[in-house]
Parts: sequence; C-alpha cells; structure tokens
Amino acid sequence: MFADRAKIWIASGKGGDGHVSFRREKFVPDGGPDGGDGGKGGDVIFEVDDGMNTLYNYRHRHKFAAGNGEEGGKRRCHGRNGQDIVLKVPEGTIVKSAETGQVIADMSGDNRRMVVLRGGNGGLGNMHFATSTMQAPKFAKPGQDAVEIEVILELKVIADVGLVGFPNVGKSTFLSRATNARPKIANYHFTTLNPNLGVVDLEGASGFVIADIPGLIEGASEGLGLGHQFLRHIERTKLIVHLVDAASVEGRDPVEDIRAINHELESYHSKLLKKPQIIAANKLDLCPDGGEEVLTRLREAFSSEGIEVYGISAVTGRGVKELLYRVSELLSSLPKEPVVYDAEFDPNDLIRADEPYSIEINADGEYVVEGPKIDKMLGYTNLESERGFVFFQQFLKKEGILKELESRGIKDGDTVRMYGLTFDYYKE
Repeated sequence: MFADRAKIWIASGKGGDGHVSFRREKFVPDGGPDGGDGGKGGDVIFEVDDGMNTLYNYRHRHKFAAGNGEEGGKRRCHGRNGQDIVLKVPEGTIVKSAETGQVIADMSGDNRRMVVLRGGNGGLGNMHFATSTMQAPKFAKPGQDAVEIEVILELKVIADVGLVGFPNVGKSTFLSRATNARPKIANYHFTTLNPNLGVVDLEGASGFVIADIPGLIEGASEGLGLGHQFLRHIERTKLIVHLVDAASVEGRDPVEDIRAINHELESYHSKLLKKPQIIAANKLDLCPDGGEEVLTRLREAFSSEGIEVYGISAVTGRGVKELLYRVSELLSSLPKEPVVYDAEFDPNDLIRADEPYSIEINADGEYVVEGPKIDKMLGYTNLESERGFVFFQQFLKKEGILKELESRGIKDGDTVRMYGLTFDYYKE
C-alpha cells in the first residue's frame, strides 16, 4: 500500500532533575553539597532512509517519544541521558505543524538528518549553588520540560518532470516506453493509484527522472477523485509534461482537457502554472489523418502561452524520442538544485516559550500569583533557607513577575500569595 501522508504525535524527553545531597563520610563531619546534575532528555530526530519510498510505517503507529533524562545522584553523579528516537522517512518528506501547517523541516537535498525536537536540559544539582556564605544549599534546579507536538508528514516525490493528464490518456504506457519503470497498464480509470517514478536515459544527453502523477480529474484540487492526494508531488518538479488524448477516444476535446487540468493545477497552487510545460498529444496512431488536425488546433490554442506541442504515440513509439530530447534540453537550462522548502518555525522555540502566569487581587487584598512554572519552582526550592529564598526572588525578577506586580500597584507590606504560601512584599 502506498502512503504519502500521515499525522503523528512526537515528544522529546524531559530533562532529569538536579539532585540534593550532602557528603556523608566517616571522617568528614561537615561534608559539602554533592548532588549531581540531571541527564538530558532524548531528541526526536528525522533521518532520510534511501530504502523507503512511502510513509507506510506511520500509517498504524501514531505516537513516538524519546526517553527522559534520569535524575542526578549523590556523590556528584550525573543522571543518565534519555535515549534519542530516530524516525526514518523517505527523501522528499516534509514535516509540518498539524495545527498551523507551517513547515518544520524538509528532508530533501542535503538535509539528510535533522533534530526536530530537542530534549530538555538536565537540571543542576545542589553542588552548583554552594557559596562562601551558603555552604549547604538545600535546593536544586528541575530538568527542562519535554517538547511535544502533533505533526503532519507529507511526502512530495522528487522528480525532474511531472507527467499529468486525465485518466486513461496513456501516461503509464508512455512511462513504460520512455523509462525503466514498469507500471500497471489497463484500459480503465485510475489504474495508477501510486505516483510512478522512472529514469529516462538518453544517448548524448542528460537523463532525468519523470513521475506519473495519477488520477487528475476536474475538481481534483477540491478533493474529487484521487487526484487531490497526488497534486502535492508536482510541486517538486521542474517541468510538466501534459499528456492528452489526441484521438478523443472517450469523446473529450483535447484543448478543453488541457484547460481543465491546468485549472486544477492553478487552483491547488498558482505557482504550478509558472513551471515550464510541454504538451504531448498521444494516441496519434488512432487518428485518421495521423493527428495533423488536432496538432494544429493545439498549437493554435497554446503557442501564445509559450507551450510547445509534440505529437506522439506511446504504443508505437512515434515522436517519443524527440519529445524526451526536448525535455532534456529544457531541463538543462533550469536550476539543478531540487526544490527544498525553507523551515517556517522551530517548535522548540514555540513550546519552550515563557509559560503563562496570572496575577489577581482577592477579596482580602492579597496579590494571588499562579502559573505552572511558579508551581514547579516552589516545589523544588527550599524557601526556609536564606539562599533558597534569594534564589526564588531572582526567579521572580527574571520572569518579570515583580515588575508586573508593581504595575498592578503593589506597595511595601502588601501580601503576595502563591499556592498557599504568603509573603510580604518589600521593594529592594
């Protein structure tokens, strides 16, 4: 089964907490702090696997998490780092935010391995907080939180040429004639359910990769038929070969067919019509006059748009070689680098942003300050020690909480309440 899109939840590892401990040795009655640092949380890494060509591995499993860092230990022992998790994807996979659709990473070109989510840093043990005046700190720093996010994996096939057209116009036959690909061929709609890739080798000219983009019909850009699943693959291509049934086997008009498909391309993304295009009028072997009339009509209709028209027969091979050499010539004048999408945001920055907090004045005139980060700091800080209290004050100042209290009109002697603890405010 081919799978080119998947939604998964990923999470990095939480950093291990710093440890609080003191030396306890037989002949050292007043040992100093020796609490070690917590281990770093594991990273979430995406890596290109050349042996993969689908996202099938993510079709049934949707949650992936790296390991958490371990807490530091006594005797200055560093906690073990959390294990990284490596997610293998085919080249051409784009990682997007499921919420915003913004690009996080494009696993294409030279981008073969990328850390998408960084694990939380381990917290510092109490051995780091000893000073000449505070020789027995009873607090340590907690580990940094994990980062979690829901992402969409979207495979956009990397090919030089995109082969488009209505169903049953002979794209698979053309691909088998022109390349080393062996697609399934039959005389009914939607024979091709997967984007087929083939390599074109030309004597005396540069070869290229061509992709058969299946299932395009009117309304494909709006989700009709199968085409909407594969339109994304055309974004990677440098040039479009538009195959059309010149013999009108199914009663459709070739000119109108091209107009209709171009409309779907433009509706999906306007930049697709800016790509160079060549019309390949297929099935000339079924035309009574060898296709001269229909070729003239097509050239009259599209020459003003700079679109060249080539007459071919994928069955007999007529005109196929001439078309391929022209495609190679055009490709040689286009940029060689593959289309790679720039990252639009870093989820680590988004999720590690400052956690919110609230300041309210209750009926007793107390300033009530609450928030997840404050709650966490209170849990890991020993406020009974002078050094611990100073440490917490510095935290409030750094986070802008003291400044916010002043803007809300707090005065010396006013009461501040934080999760059941109360303090008297005095400006430094």
